[in-house]
Amino acid sequence: MKQQSLWAVPLGGLGEFGMNMLALRYGDDMIVIDAGMMFPEAELLGVDVVIPDITYLKQNRKHLRAIVLTHGHEDHIGALPYILRDINVPIYGTEYTLALVKRRLEEHGLLDDATLRQVKTGLKIEIGAFEIEYIHVTHSTIDCAALAIRTPLGVVIHTGDFKIDPTPTDLLPFDLHTLANYGKEGVLALFGDSTNVERAGYTPSERAVLPRLEELFRAAPRKVIVSCFASSIHRIQQVIEVAGTVGRKVGFTGRSMVNNVELSHALGRLNIPDGMVVRPQDLKAFDPKKLVVLMSGSQAEPMSALSRVAVDNHRQLTVDENDTVILSSRIIPGNEKPIFRMIDHMFRKRALIYYEDGGRAPIHVSGHASQEELKLVLNLVRPKYFIPVHGEFRMLFRHAALAQQVGTVSGEIFVIEDGQPIEFTEEGAYRREKVKAGRVLVDSGSLEEIEEVVIRDRQHLSEDGVVVPIIAIDKHTGTVEGSPEVVSRGFLSADDGQEVMAGAREVVVRTMAQSNPEEMADWSVIKEKIRVDLKRYLNKQTAKRPLILPVILEV
Repeated sequence: MKQQSLWAVPLGGLGEFGMNMLALRYGDDMIVIDAGMMFPEAELLGVDVVIPDITYLKQNRKHLRAIVLTHGHEDHIGALPYILRDINVPIYGTEYTLALVKRRLEEHGLLDDATLRQVKTGLKIEIGAFEIEYIHVTHSTIDCAALAIRTPLGVVIHTGDFKIDPTPTDLLPFDLHTLANYGKEGVLALFGDSTNVERAGYTPSERAVLPRLEELFRAAPRKVIVSCFASSIHRIQQVIEVAGTVGRKVGFTGRSMVNNVELSHALGRLNIPDGMVVRPQDLKAFDPKKLVVLMSGSQAEPMSALSRVAVDNHRQLTVDENDTVILSSRIIPGNEKPIFRMIDHMFRKRALIYYEDGGRAPIHVSGHASQEELKLVLNLVRPKYFIPVHGEFRMLFRHAALAQQVGTVSGEIFVIEDGQPIEFTEEGAYRREKVKAGRVLVDSGSLEEIEEVVIRDRQHLSEDGVVVPIIAIDKHTGTVEGSPEVVSRGFLSADDGQEVMAGAREVVVRTMAQSNPEEMADWSVIKEKIRVDLKRYLNKQTAKRPLILPVILEV
């Protein structure tokens, strides 16, 4: 009999932020850990979300038993609505994680066909050849877990996203004991979160923001607006408590903020005292000296609540002189320009703005482990093999170097990227031939993926514009009727372009005149000839390469 082996196949989250997805396969059984998305870079014009390429999962669909979720952040659950159409398997997760998943699937009309199975931390579940224990970890949202996956070859631990918070606001500490027990028993492989590996020391506790929030609330001359990630339930709880302490009421605005607060309150995970909440329609008229408003939009997303408030385009709220605005979240790399543009708008209104600036007391703390916490996990787990996950390549590399420094990994440390499988056998662990992996681009208002060629066309249009030559041809005689029209957008201004466009019309006339009757009868040939001749002419005249779309009208 062929010796059985365990395969780990990363399909997303290695070499980028977000899109986290890892497949584990033993024999005929395969599970997938997380199914995340990421937001597009600026050059991906018109793209809404980016999700992992799941070609490998489709090819092995008959072996796939379940998707196992570590927690409910978008970079771990956001791809589910897009991939469940192709691979509808049971989804396992904690209570809050599944509540968020339900909401996402409901929006896409997929909830009725989905199989959701709730898991509690500390309990074990069996899926095919795998026995999985959910281990409670602390992070920037609630109900987060690491996974201990027992396989016939040994235990694999996947940390999920975590930090080690000694004083969590919900009094549920990181379960270091269970992690240490697995370490004593022996761990085959550890897949560890690398997001904050570049930060020395320890990540401060969630409670570290409390003193600064209270100080700013007490000093605020008028209303206080706090913007944080809508999933930061611990932070929202602290804002509610501080508001109560200083005698202020709380309002909520922004779709994701209102949804998450309602969901968390319904599940008993957010404590809001009776009579504490101001309804959205009452915010404008409420005494500003007695008001705190929690809202989404800290990353200056277009049309988010905070972005609209900044430019006076919000129905329920305005930012006025001496209002206090607190951005209690990190500035995600790549979002700096829109965030600072939004902050500038509020400074123009003479508001008092506070954001992450390395001050003495933080108004935001990360949800990811810094170097000393990562060392602690490596010391407790003492794995045979170590694979850094979640982060750009430099972070994976630095996490590997950190593990080397700690010295508790007895076997090899693998720095790999998406699509690079590792095979574990009784003899050792080996890199295997890459599988198809990468990014799938999803357009706004659609579940359909976009081809790379479409993005190239959009970039082309955004840089050099479009030129549309319009030719009227008599369908009976094949002769050109009148003078061709050449229309352009985003190419040259009306004044600068008159001479060039007149020349472009002459090029079209000349091309038509030099074409024989057979070419004139085949419009695809004529269009291509016009496109080639115009491209050559416009490039020579302007050094630009606009997109040329010839249009032939039958008359």
